Amino acid sequence: MKKLVIAATAVFTLVLGACSTSVERIDSDSTTDLSGAWNDTDSRQTAQAMIDDVLSRPWIDQHVAKEGSAPAVIVGQVKNLSHEHINTKTFIADMERELINSGRVQFVASANEREEIRGEREDQDLNSTEASRNAAGQELGADFMLKGQINTIIDAEGKKQVRYYQVDLTLISLADNRKVWVGQKKIKKYVKNSKMRY
Repeated sequence: MKKLVIAATAVFTLVLGACSTSVERIDSDSTTDLSGAWNDTDSRQTAQAMIDDVLSRPWIDQHVAKEGSAPAVIVGQVKNLSHEHINTKTFIADMERELINSGRVQFVASANEREEIRGEREDQDLNSTEASRNAAGQELGADFMLKGQINTIIDAEGKKQVRYYQVDLTLISLADNRKVWVGQKKIKKYVKNSKMRY
């Protein structure tokens, strides 16, 4: 009986050990590609490359020469037209960070952010002192909007797959709808997996 209890305990311990979770912390800037799907590295590298490109083009110097100030930019919608779920909000946040930290443009809050700020301004009108209150009607309007889309093409055969991502961005003048910059970034991944996802 004693041997039976020991054997049962050993089996139970092995089963618990097999079901345990293992976690290893890795550097957030490291390249980790588990599934071959769009990931944080794709988002970060694409944002860096495309913002570097847009800030190196003539439109920005032309605007400064004409207006005497850095252009005000806002990031609009980035549509996910790919075959997979892509969190475009993180990609937009990556682009916003690159634009703001460049110091070459002024950056305007998004529509949702502006609504929250306007609510705070209305509250200040009612409750803040005259000296500390921020008046309505002083917002900076954007000169340009950056918007775009993410597309994919999948070529699969058996357990092999090529995933092709194409990110297209356009910078548009809000004054006259002129397209002042068009950028494109391509990513191609060769994936071999026994459990392919489409």
